[in-house]
Amino acid sequence: MRRWIIAAGGMRRIVLALVQGAILSTSTWAQEYPGKPVRIIVGFPPGGGTDVTARMLAQKMSDRIGQPVLVENRTGAAGAISVQRVATSPPDGYTLLMMSSSSILQAALTARPQFDIERDLAPISVVTIGPFVLVVHPSIPVAGVKELVAFARARPGKLENGSSGVGGTSHLAGELFNLMAKTRLVHVPYKGGAESVVAAASGEVAICFASVTSALPLFRANRLKSLAVTTLVRVSLLPDVPTLDESGLRGYDHSTWFSLLAPAGTPKHVVARLNGELVRALGTSDVQSALRNTGLEPFSTSPAQMVTMIRAEIEKNARLIALAGLKSE
Repeated sequence: MRRWIIAAGGMRRIVLALVQGAILSTSTWAQEYPGKPVRIIVGFPPGGGTDVTARMLAQKMSDRIGQPVLVENRTGAAGAISVQRVATSPPDGYTLLMMSSSSILQAALTARPQFDIERDLAPISVVTIGPFVLVVHPSIPVAGVKELVAFARARPGKLENGSSGVGGTSHLAGELFNLMAKTRLVHVPYKGGAESVVAAASGEVAICFASVTSALPLFRANRLKSLAVTTLVRVSLLPDVPTLDESGLRGYDHSTWFSLLAPAGTPKHVVARLNGELVRALGTSDVQSALRNTGLEPFSTSPAQMVTMIRAEIEKNARLIALAGLKSE
């Protein structure tokens, strides 16, 4: 009996040592992250709002975490390719996704989506919110939204509207315009927002709902005419451009937002570290100024708040998709 008691006491000491070692190992792992460069995957070409946001924050986060933060563009399928790339990466916090809300909308548009945001990804934080601006090629003889509505109604199915891809937020901006203005703009998808804006500036399409980031240089070069912004308040960079709500489409309100996510299963302490560093970076005056100078508004959330936003976005746009009768192309 005595030998058994001694053995049991020894076993307890062994188990206690193993538990303490595991705790120490986990604590060390938490302190060591990140131990190598972090990569942010962007699903759209350089120059668009998602890409600009990612690159703007990459340097600031790199300074804060002491490791390079690199941006990699993986374009196609309205951002779905980049989502798949990150969702199938190791959940270690070294491969992240800067995602446009257009990628979230694929869940509402596609009957059998290739991924599920909540199942396959771990939200870190929303980063920015931004409006679109309705632009037309200079050859279109309109000076405002009311004239455009009349011009488009007289040419149903004749005016082409470029977007960043099927089911993206800029696509749905056009569909919401069609529903509220009773027009029939023809949708033309591109690989990214920047490409659709260039198409509008070249006259390849007549109309585009563009990010301020992509369109601002073309406004200044007089290669595009800006008619209205899509949020309920005007944009500080375009104070003379009215809102669609002010221009006769009462209640029109549509914007995009960009967010940072990791693969599902990423350790909570890694998500918490990234969230904290991102929130602190967004709180600095230089980042806020830089984002606002591109027409984007800094905006951060907790991971849980971001999940709520995702669910609300899917529900809202599912109704719009149903009303517009859209199907995946």
